[in-house]
Amino acid sequence: MTSDHAGLGGLGALAAARLWAAARFPYLASGLFGAQVTAMPGLGSVAIDPRWRLYADPDLLTGWTPAELGSVLVHHVCHLLREHPQRAEASGVTTEDSAEWIRAADAEINDDLIPAGLELPADPVQPKDFGAEPGKLAEEYYALLKRQLLRPGAGPGPGRWLDCGSGADGLPRAGEEPGGLDPWLADLLLRQVAQEIIRHSESIGTVPAGLLRWAQELLAPTVDWRRLLAAELRRAIADVTGAVDYSYRRPSRRAAAVSGVVLPALRRPVPELAVVCDTSGSMSDELLAMALAEVEGLLRALGMARRLRVLACDAAAGPAQRVSSARQVELTGGGGTDMGAGIAAAYALRPRPALTVVLTDGHTPWPRVPPKGMRVVAGLLGDRAPDAPGWARSVRVPRSA
Repeated sequence: MTSDHAGLGGLGALAAARLWAAARFPYLASGLFGAQVTAMPGLGSVAIDPRWRLYADPDLLTGWTPAELGSVLVHHVCHLLREHPQRAEASGVTTEDSAEWIRAADAEINDDLIPAGLELPADPVQPKDFGAEPGKLAEEYYALLKRQLLRPGAGPGPGRWLDCGSGADGLPRAGEEPGGLDPWLADLLLRQVAQEIIRHSESIGTVPAGLLRWAQELLAPTVDWRRLLAAELRRAIADVTGAVDYSYRRPSRRAAAVSGVVLPALRRPVPELAVVCDTSGSMSDELLAMALAEVEGLLRALGMARRLRVLACDAAAGPAQRVSSARQVELTGGGGTDMGAGIAAAYALRPRPALTVVLTDGHTPWPRVPPKGMRVVAGLLGDRAPDAPGWARSVRVPRSA
């Protein structure tokens, strides 16, 4: 996922900084190694954009220790974790307001992470620099800074740091490169980091309160559709694993007691699962990312993560992709919609899946009859998805989940 280019004072310095950051903040490791770093001489800063690309001026890094550079990486990754570009847009931030918003966003990050061990160079922004209490949101700090600027003789104030880039305020910068993470992959990365934060807080150690609150809010469901889908997965798995049969592939241990006769052994088959993802033009990145992330979590909980085949389907089904992580899935398509083609393609797989989960917004034709010997669960994405046919088990997945 990374695409690091030489020129950052040596890739060794970058590697050392990442290792320091991952050791000090292990619950952020996926985000740290998911960001793509590019040297940009003359930038005069270290910046990040909304698609997880970091830009660094090599001259600026001279004299920075691994702890300082690692802290900068953590700080910038947290801009994306806290969704500062989206929140800046919602707050109406313009080019004229960018400096105040970035200071507010920096304060939201630093008031949590500096006490946790962040060692930022220069003069990092903290709420106390403009007379604010810690633990507030960027929007609150921003409103305070805007009020302060209206006072006669007001200046920028202390604690002014480097421009963190469009990943902090959502406003494009000159020199930003195309590419980076697709939005659905970026959303999956956010959810993975959130899961690691919660896991760390529950079993390993403490996590800064602001980050833990962010992770809990990101993953908190409004409707417990996961329990319904998990029940369907378990029911299909129970149907298959309960179908014990005899097989001559492995001789019975009792054969030694009967001379000249080969006895079969009992065999308990391992069920296969498949996921058909609707990739038609009506499907948004948000719905795809949310559905894939949740299904991956369910399959991992069931111990089936390495036996999952995924088919992207619009009007036709693509080849099956066997994956161990939803981030490995290539979602191609964007045309018309026919989930019947995806179900037929899943049915043709060998070995045939015991259960196929179809993730769709529901705007699709369906087969008139169910596939024989294969259960189908329709994950209907969004609040207005049409009903699936009665032969499929329907699970409604609200957009806010």
